[in-house]
Amino acid sequence: MVTIEDMGSDGEGIGKFQGYPIFVKDAVIGDVAEVKIVKAKKNYAYGRLEKVLTPSSFRVTPKCAFHKQCGGCQIQALSYEKQLEWKENKVRNNLLRIGGIPKEVLDEVMEPIVGMEYPYHFRNKAQYPVGTDRNGKLITGFYAGRTHSIVANTDCYLGPVENKVILEYVLAFMEKSFIPAYDEQTGKGLVRHVLIRTGFTTGEIMVCVVINGNSLPQSKEFVDGLLGLELNLNRHITSISISPNTKNTNVIMGDSVKTLWGNSYIVDYIGDTKFRISPLSFYQVNPAQTEKLYGLALEYANLTGKETVWDLY
Repeated sequence: MVTIEDMGSDGEGIGKFQGYPIFVKDAVIGDVAEVKIVKAKKNYAYGRLEKVLTPSSFRVTPKCAFHKQCGGCQIQALSYEKQLEWKENKVRNNLLRIGGIPKEVLDEVMEPIVGMEYPYHFRNKAQYPVGTDRNGKLITGFYAGRTHSIVANTDCYLGPVENKVILEYVLAFMEKSFIPAYDEQTGKGLVRHVLIRTGFTTGEIMVCVVINGNSLPQSKEFVDGLLGLELNLNRHITSISISPNTKNTNVIMGDSVKTLWGNSYIVDYIGDTKFRISPLSFYQVNPAQTEKLYGLALEYANLTGKETVWDLY
């Protein structure tokens, strides 16, 4: 029996048995759990969560049924308020231990974390790998944690709800047109990934199919089908493209993009600033928090218009 007292950098629970730290995936702070040691080191061990004996008061029912397998939402079973507290402490401890900033300085200058009003359906970009399951059925979703095994799921709670409609159409089109998914082991097959980007302010949607080749069969029919989808009234597809990537690589996008229909970009805004976003562009994935982040940076900078500003990364 182990009481989970803390969480590690990857969201795993940390408890102690007779002073011996154990890292336990899927356990959250406050859980009292039955844990099986699966890998023992000299100073710590990794354990598997066998049974939650007494659930933490911070434990919640995750919205997504795939949160344990998928590599994207490791702490969905923890209440959002506690997630924010954990993230704030994580930054604070890094500033203390790694940054060497004195505690009294942090106590004076560090402000509370700024969270979201609704922490779901906020991502404006998602890249979905395409493959087949054990029965040869076409699937898409996300990679399981630390693997390249696809967890079949078109209904991710982080992305816009329209993504599900688009992905299911892509899979149906591939099946009907006998278009194979790419196989990493053999290097054969055509469709590798589907990239979907959404302008939350403008409602513009981009669909880009990454392919192991230079063309998509029956591309006009593919485009017509996408444009015929029933989406949210405020959302509409304005850019459809392919990105050839024939390299044996983990890099998702190819070096180039060929527009099949519409614009080669979508438009979105952060505050009053207008952005053109291509399939290969970098753009912050959480627009609501980006606006808060940039707004706070400007507030802290307290610019008068006479300064020289360097944007460094």
